[in-house]
Amino acid sequence: MTTLLEKHCKACEGGVSPLDKKEAEFYLTKVKGWELNENATQIRQIFSFKNYYHTMAFVNALAYISNIENHHPDLEVSYNRCVVHYTTHAIGGLSENDFICAAKADALIAMNKS
Repeated sequence: MTTLLEKHCKACEGGVSPLDKKEAEFYLTKVKGWELNENATQIRQIFSFKNYYHTMAFVNALAYISNIENHHPDLEVSYNRCVVHYTTHAIGGLSENDFICAAKADALIAMNKS
């Protein structure tokens, strides 16, 4: 079975429906520390860092991955933290792409801790 980390995002165009709450909750079990919003249209996580340099290193690495996957988060960046929000704007809710990218963001953090 292919993990989310091994997958790549696919274009969400005509005919693709957003995940329902049950599907989103299933995918949520596959990523660590992510929260589902009330109407199951977005996931988010707050990443904390020891300083601005580490925060920006994460942001830049995440931006690089986002461009490769062609799936981009909304980011709130401050001195020692970054809030990452994923949703698939084209379909007005969550898709597998959001969880693929969440898994890749988690992998960036795991690499930093090893």
